[in-house]
Amino acid sequence: MGGSGRSSPDALAVWRTFLRAHAQLIRTLEAELGQAGQIPVASYDVLVQLTEAPGLRLRMTELAERVLLSRSGLTRLIDRLERDGLVRREPVADDARGMYAVLTDAGLDRLRAASRVHLPGVGEHFVRRFSPSELKHLGQLLARLTD
Repeated sequence: MGGSGRSSPDALAVWRTFLRAHAQLIRTLEAELGQAGQIPVASYDVLVQLTEAPGLRLRMTELAERVLLSRSGLTRLIDRLERDGLVRREPVADDARGMYAVLTDAGLDRLRAASRVHLPGVGEHFVRRFSPSELKHLGQLLARLTD
């Protein structure tokens, strides 16, 4: 890899296509969830991250690193999810300032309900657009962009 740090017009066109594709997919999935009366994509993302964590909990700092929101955006979202009973905050025992976000039973139920809309949408609008080998290759390429 490498280069001079400058991007060619073709490379910038690919970048813009990537951004447009991401924005369009998120808008479509968001609209489908909304039409079905389900939670927004950002809430879905937070609840999924919590289901994949040991004990259904993550420190707020860890959660902020895993989701698509700024730290302040995450704090506001967790406030809303907590008001709705989908998560709760718990103090970290050995860190007076640390807090966990913990998935509640109601949060797991809401995630399951939203998954019945979201996962078919992901299949229709993303997965089915690629062959299995293209998906595997795309996954390998995109993995280069993650930490």
